[in-house]
Amino acid sequence: MANIEIRLATSSDLDFVQQDGFIPTEVVKRKIAWQEIFVACRKNVPVGYLRLEYLWSLVPYIALIRVLPEHHRQGAGKALLHFIEEFLRSRGHSVLYSSSQANEQEPQAWHRHMGFEECGIISGINAGGVGEVFFRKQLKGGANNVRPEN
Repeated sequence: MANIEIRLATSSDLDFVQQDGFIPTEVVKRKIAWQEIFVACRKNVPVGYLRLEYLWSLVPYIALIRVLPEHHRQGAGKALLHFIEEFLRSRGHSVLYSSSQANEQEPQAWHRHMGFEECGIISGINAGGVGEVFFRKQLKGGANNVRPEN
């Protein structure tokens, strides 16, 4: 994780944090304003980002971690995860969820390596009928799963 800085995304990061193209620009802008997107930088240059969601508007869920291919296996994903864990703990959360497509063995292995435990699957939710495997990670020190009011 050396030389990697994690920070909240700002409006100047808009192009970088929407490059996956999964959600509309207006939603990305809202998520930046709501402090739900985090950016990993190396030497002040963005190399990855994490987008957070809240299931039922309460339970934190990693919707996406994206690291530029030339920065894979250099600690950016791990740094993003550690940052988001502390961010959530400081807000009273005790659990974090994430997921991976059922046919993506490498991301599933990463989740397990990072301390997540498999907790379920939704069959056929993705294109081509591919399922989604869900993971849960306990956040030590978090008080509850309720998102506090601002």
